[in-house]
Amino acid sequence: MNLWQMPCIKPVCSFLLSIEKYEALNQERKIRNTKRKVAAYCRVSTDNEDQANSFESQQRYFRQYIERNPDWELYEVFADEGISGTNTKKRKEFNRMIACAKNGDFDLIVTKEISRFARNTLDSIFYTRDLKKHGVGVIFLNDNINTLDGDAELRLAIMSSIAQEESRKTSERVKWGQKRQMEQGVVFGRSMLGYDVKDGKMYLNEDGAKVVRLIFRKFVDEGKGTHVIARELQEEGIKPMRGKEWQNTAILRVIRNEKYCGDLVQKKTYTPDFLSHEKKVNLGQEEFVIIKDHHEPIISRELFEKANRMLDEKSLSQEGKPKHSNRYPFSGKIKCGCCGRGYVARYKTRKNGSRYKAWRCLEAARHGSPHVDKAGNQVGCSGLSIRNEDVAHIMCLVTRSLKYNKEKITDHLLSIIKPIISSDLPDGRKVCPEGAAMALAGTDSEKLESQIKATLQKRINLIDLYTSGDITRDEFSAARVKCENEIARLQSMIDSIGKQRERSQEQQGLVAEITEAMNGLINGVEYEDGFYKGILDKMVVNDKDHIDVYLNMLPLKWSYTAAKSVDCPQGKPLAGKYPLEASSHTGRKKAGAPEMEHFRGFTTDIGQ
Repeated sequence: MNLWQMPCIKPVCSFLLSIEKYEALNQERKIRNTKRKVAAYCRVSTDNEDQANSFESQQRYFRQYIERNPDWELYEVFADEGISGTNTKKRKEFNRMIACAKNGDFDLIVTKEISRFARNTLDSIFYTRDLKKHGVGVIFLNDNINTLDGDAELRLAIMSSIAQEESRKTSERVKWGQKRQMEQGVVFGRSMLGYDVKDGKMYLNEDGAKVVRLIFRKFVDEGKGTHVIARELQEEGIKPMRGKEWQNTAILRVIRNEKYCGDLVQKKTYTPDFLSHEKKVNLGQEEFVIIKDHHEPIISRELFEKANRMLDEKSLSQEGKPKHSNRYPFSGKIKCGCCGRGYVARYKTRKNGSRYKAWRCLEAARHGSPHVDKAGNQVGCSGLSIRNEDVAHIMCLVTRSLKYNKEKITDHLLSIIKPIISSDLPDGRKVCPEGAAMALAGTDSEKLESQIKATLQKRINLIDLYTSGDITRDEFSAARVKCENEIARLQSMIDSIGKQRERSQEQQGLVAEITEAMNGLINGVEYEDGFYKGILDKMVVNDKDHIDVYLNMLPLKWSYTAAKSVDCPQGKPLAGKYPLEASSHTGRKKAGAPEMEHFRGFTTDIGQ
């Protein structure tokens, strides 16, 4: 027998081979651990004059520290300058370091202390755990913590909580100190139109002050609106302090700013969370710091108060109106064929005093007809306005022209809607299952009433049997309970039949209403603006003879022109495919409104 065929020899040899394999792995581990790639992280403040904590000093310190360890090899020093440590969102170098660690570029991170790494306890635990999963440890030198140690997380949680609490206390001290300075008149903020802010004091800037006085004069004395003032300032070549163009919101901020009459109000914003540093508008959550006659005013207090009363009156007149997106369903959908800008909604007043909504090119609304302003810019647009009623009417004509099987669409929609209605009513009530409904439908209420009367009589007879001694008290009680249960069951069935009939009538009425609405919609009846908004891609107004309509997901273009005479709505036939008949359109005419424009059009295939 061969030596290798002996049963006692093969297991021993296999065991020896396994031992050699494990020893080889140990040797590889020792070789691998002889040189570990180490990264360093530091965070410094650019306004810190202490050289021991400066950017260059910390980088030099970490390089020398790593080089002194023969088993370490420096990978890179990651450093964030002038960034708060309370969160990691804006620390680019920190986030890049984490990404490199997960990529396996180095084995260890060395940092000075927990407060340099993160002042947020949650971030400290999260990132050290995440790094540990990838085999990367973090050494906090001052805190003597290595996250690869067994008790590191407990110590880290305690130390990072202390660092976070210290950050909170620092934030409170800073806020307290700033408020005391505000109360003494120190200005926190940046320069603004008309004032330069330097070293906590406000200095009058005459060039900007002239613009401020001009804005108040135009608004109060000339009665011009904020949009008009912004347009005129732009045309006069007056540059805004920030941004490229004057906006009406900038005019509003000037009129509302109390600094222009010499007063100072601070803490208009506050920071609710010292960890996120996100500012919010102060609506009374914290006390304002108010100082009257703090600095030299640009305008009189009387003029400032008058301007703000006028703004308040306009604001009151707008109360109760729905938001912009609800008031103007066609916003962003109507485009100018002359300049390409969007149309904006404007309310106009007729000679008889009635008001109507119209759409006008934004460029024309801001600058009027085409002209060259004082700054030498070509502004304005010749794009025509279009009434909202005309836009809706054109959309009605478009939907009426669509070619589709109307009956098939109606039947398909009803097949989807009916099961939903049969399971839930509009008020949230549940309809009984179909099987139970069928069972109840075949039940006669009068027959059930007769059964109830018979059961009542049976219960009365039980009393006679009990008083005559024919049945015992226990037998009487059991029989009476049985009768009462039977009466309750029959009454419940009667109630269910009544409710089922009531609900069935409600369902039929609801289906009839939905069917009527769908038929009106599918057959081209003029509908609400909100519906047209959903199917309209854009409407391009070139002029009254060239209005183009594009629908979502359809490779067609509808072109319309206004009829020349309301007495002859047919007008002159247009060339093209699918000529459309004009509608008399009297259903939406308002009292005191002129006759609706009549339109004729055709469709053009514009390809996929």
